[in-house]
Amino acid sequence: MAEKKVIIFVKSRQHYEGAEPEDMELISEGTMEFTEDGAILLSYEETELTGLEGTRTTFAIREDTVTLTRVGQVNSQMVFQKGRPHSSLYETPWGTMTVDIATSQMASRLTERGGVLEIQYTIAVEHQIAGRNQFKIRVRETAR
Repeated sequence: MAEKKVIIFVKSRQHYEGAEPEDMELISEGTMEFTEDGAILLSYEETELTGLEGTRTTFAIREDTVTLTRVGQVNSQMVFQKGRPHSSLYETPWGTMTVDIATSQMASRLTERGGVLEIQYTIAVEHQIAGRNQFKIRVRETAR
């Protein structure tokens, strides 16, 4: 299936030890594509609001794995797979860090018309637990 334009709603919550949870919401135009190997690709440009302006974010959603790739001002790849921790490098203009992800919940209900992707995970930066995060991504077709 060809790439189609969609509206992507991202709602995230970050819980850090000893701090109030931090919520963020983003609405962005983006694209959704169903690949021949069965993956769903969701892509959008980050904005000043996220602090990642100049970065393209892509989620590759497969049956039991979601891979978040960022390319631009920030370069990273985070792999979410329930029950299997993953480590990766997170490159920023200020330096590179190791990020460990342990996914506790993951659900994808996406079709050609849109849907929802939800992920809950813990994140460790340089092997020190940084917090518990969750995000919910809603995807909707744009009006023709």
